[in-house]
Amino acid sequence: MTRELKIRIMIYGTGVLVYLCAILVTMRFTLPDMARFVWFLAAYLLIGLDVFRKLGENLMQKKFLTEYTLIILATVGAFGVSRYTEGVLVMILFELGMIFEAYSTDNAKRSIESMINIRPEYATRKVRGKEFKVDPSALKIGHTIVIRPGERIPVDAVVTSGTTSIDTKALTGESIPENVWPGEKIYSGCINLSAAIEAKVTALYVDSTVSRIMEMVEDAQNQKAESETFVTRFSRAYVPIMLICSLAVMIYPPLTFSYGNWDTWIYRGLIFLIIACPTGLVMSVPIAFLGGIASAARHGIVVKGGNYLEDLAKADTFIFDKTGTLTEGVFRVTEVKAVGMSEQELLRIAAHVECHSNHPIAQSLKEAYQGEIKETKVYRMREIPGFGVNATFEGQRIYIGNKRLMERQKVECDEVRQNGTPVYVAVGDRYAGYILIADTVKEEAKSTLQYLRDRCRAVLVMLTGDTESAGREVAKELQMDYAYTNLMPEDKLEQLEDFMGLQDGGERLVCVGDGINDAPVLARADVGIAMGALGSAAAIEAADIVLMDDELPRIVDAIKIARETLRVVSQNITFAMVVKVLILILAAVGYFGMWEAIAAEVGVMFVVILNAVWVVRYQV
Repeated sequence: MTRELKIRIMIYGTGVLVYLCAILVTMRFTLPDMARFVWFLAAYLLIGLDVFRKLGENLMQKKFLTEYTLIILATVGAFGVSRYTEGVLVMILFELGMIFEAYSTDNAKRSIESMINIRPEYATRKVRGKEFKVDPSALKIGHTIVIRPGERIPVDAVVTSGTTSIDTKALTGESIPENVWPGEKIYSGCINLSAAIEAKVTALYVDSTVSRIMEMVEDAQNQKAESETFVTRFSRAYVPIMLICSLAVMIYPPLTFSYGNWDTWIYRGLIFLIIACPTGLVMSVPIAFLGGIASAARHGIVVKGGNYLEDLAKADTFIFDKTGTLTEGVFRVTEVKAVGMSEQELLRIAAHVECHSNHPIAQSLKEAYQGEIKETKVYRMREIPGFGVNATFEGQRIYIGNKRLMERQKVECDEVRQNGTPVYVAVGDRYAGYILIADTVKEEAKSTLQYLRDRCRAVLVMLTGDTESAGREVAKELQMDYAYTNLMPEDKLEQLEDFMGLQDGGERLVCVGDGINDAPVLARADVGIAMGALGSAAAIEAADIVLMDDELPRIVDAIKIARETLRVVSQNITFAMVVKVLILILAAVGYFGMWEAIAAEVGVMFVVILNAVWVVRYQV
């Protein structure tokens, strides 16, 4: 419970005690009307302190007609007709509902944070053989850190000494620990399980995986869903209409069929005002979306705002990147074709030029070579996005990449049409051959796409920078509706714009990717989904939803949670409106007293909150 909420409860409790004392004294003694007024007014002001504060904030923002305006007008009116006991009771019940709402919201937010609260408390830095405990934010790139069993990894780093098992569940949702050895990268937020290791820092704390993920959680409530915006707009028109209706209840009957009976109808008008407070309706939507975000977090899915859940539930077009998203992203060399040199020599050149890259293709080239790589022989390496890399190796300029790179360097070569990704190699302006690398489709890809096809009636699209032969093969195996190959990042964005141009107002487009080249389309799509919190930082930042592992079925889980959330939103709105209309009619004809009216409103709030709790507990 937050400190602010505790203070509110203390003030509220004091006001309730004053109110109860006032009732007891009034029942036992006959007090002058002024004394009763002052006593009950003190209780009223204490209990309603937070309501008056909220009203003041709204007035400063030029929001004059809100639920706080209605409740204060109603309770002040109750005091005006000497209904002190009921006036304070109305404020008690209203404030009780507000406290319960604040507690539920605070509890849900803490629940979300605790589910993925992977911030490390400290780091152990090693300097000249001595160890010091420091704040993780004090670490710099290149510092040496020590992580002992049971400790959380403070920042992204590379293991330099020791072998251990790492619990990555906080990031990936996987319960099986991963083994790491010297040279492997480890990520902040994971827990060291079995042995002490040393590692070299590769990212500042603010740029580490743990910080990026927690920032997403903290910012999740800044985005409002479409339904939330609708309810807010609805309330702006609703409040003045209810004020006019309550005035009509107060004025019209005493001037017509109940002539002169002002006390009765003013009292009923005040009751009408209390019932008209849209508190239950206004909170019914955000509390449901908060529950949906919490439920997603429980399943290893970070949603940056409720609006993305709403859009995901409406999605009918899904665009996928290929490598690392639909496929494993683990490449293997399947063929080597050398021109003017041996196959082993071609592999040696390619492995050296790619030695500084962490790209899966580079890793596969180094694995296939299996010889010693002397990095000091490689310098002036340059990466050309969408083409490949070039570097100077043993005095010669080497170019490694796709067919477009060969055309750019004016190197003549035959196009390889076999299944897989050909990596062309040129030594200077001389063609040296190609290395064919193949990827495999993820096992769960077919079932995930089948769900989207059957349950969402989705159009399935694949956009890839890979060759036509490799891309078409994967698209055929997965029965994609459309497949576009040989795409640069700007080409992917252009294709995305074409699909978005075909949508009507109620349709939504989802883009799923994991690489830097996917960041533009992830940002532009109605909903961008980044595959894996350990993937490209650019993709994670651009995405609206981040899957904490690379499992495609998490998309299905997210859709189910989104749909369940919208179902609860619809239920909450319908229930709040039906109950409100019914009670308004009953109050207008005299069947509801003031305290019964506010009790009914608080009851609506309790029901919508309990309904939202169901979303948090929802099992996919």
